Amino acid sequence: MKGIFEVLIGGQVCRFTDYNHIPGNFTNVIRFEPEIPPSPHTEEEHDLIESFHEKFQFLMEIERHASCNPSR
Repeated sequence: MKGIFEVLIGGQVCRFTDYNHIPGNFTNVIRFEPEIPPSPHTEEEHDLIESFHEKFQFLMEIERHASCNPSR
């Protein structure tokens, strides 16, 4: 999934343009801005758009876990 995604790693904001490149350990989600395909949307694009919330929630789980384990 393409877009602009920023997370805090080791005190530095790291930017990714592909959601799949975000590492599994970071401190905070700074920016979650997936690219929304232009209208009209295909069924596949609708499925992608509907997945945004779930993908964001997954990142938030990583953040919550990091806040419970500050040594990460």
